[in-house]
Amino acid sequence: MLRLPDHWVWDSWYVQDDDGRWHVFFLRASRALHDPERRHHRASIGHAVSTDLRSWTLLPDALVPADAPAWDDLATWTGCTVRGPDGRWHLYYTGVGRAEGGLVQRVGLAVSDDLTTWHRHGDGPLVEADPTWYELLDRDAWYEQAWRDPWVFADPDGDGWHMLVTARANRGPAGGRGVIGHATSPDLVTWTVRPPLSAPAGFGHLEVPQVAVVDGRPLLLFCTNAVADPRLRDHRIWVADAPSVRGPWDVAAARPVPHPHLYAPRLVPDGDRGWALIGFLDRVDGGFVGELTDPVPFRLPQADPSPAEPAATGR
Repeated sequence: MLRLPDHWVWDSWYVQDDDGRWHVFFLRASRALHDPERRHHRASIGHAVSTDLRSWTLLPDALVPADAPAWDDLATWTGCTVRGPDGRWHLYYTGVGRAEGGLVQRVGLAVSDDLTTWHRHGDGPLVEADPTWYELLDRDAWYEQAWRDPWVFADPDGDGWHMLVTARANRGPAGGRGVIGHATSPDLVTWTVRPPLSAPAGFGHLEVPQVAVVDGRPLLLFCTNAVADPRLRDHRIWVADAPSVRGPWDVAAARPVPHPHLYAPRLVPDGDRGWALIGFLDRVDGGFVGELTDPVPFRLPQADPSPAEPAATGR
């Protein structure tokens, strides 16, 4: 597990280096804020390494908010880390700015040669929501403009790269517009926004999406705290199926993954033990914990009822 005595830790993502060490990048904010709900607009991206996904050595932070004025001068949020064909590491992250009160989310890029020292690529965001398909900021429909949590992976046929994004469709009942946003790139730098890879299905948002092939099956893992159907609000981690890792994802038939306190988990290969989830402990006995778990064994869940017709909801 990873617990910091002076900082809360929450969303995280994982990558292995050439020596087989695991690197975790995670959101962190000072416990001196006292109220954990204040952490979101104080977040930076921490970094630690491990040989077994259980014992972690803390390294210097990977990324902090930019100096003002900048599109990401308030907080840096969840992303992913991939290695390009040239050997350089690419850290895609969510940024929010002070000028918009942290309400508009965009995706940026930092690059590194050693996974430790990171430099922003360019002066602006890399990918933004396209109103052709996606909801922009509309406080009457939702409390923020959702375009965050990028997950980048190589096309299985070698045709460039795909980015999945937590997004919202620009039509339908306001409480159920959550979709998997999509963008493609030939080179990890130039991105084209595409239509979503899922249809609205009763979720307000689909957070921290990840794609993996488990037991030969392409899976989309996501989490949410905004489910329209009150019968399903105890379920916060979900998996959905598709014909391939390129989607489209059948979110209407998503199945819940039971865990009482875990949120924003990632699927990781845990050696001979098979696939596991690592996420952060959210609220336990009414109090926010804010630490990363040890790997939790993952088993494919059986079919379960999907969300009903959406109604207005929020975080």
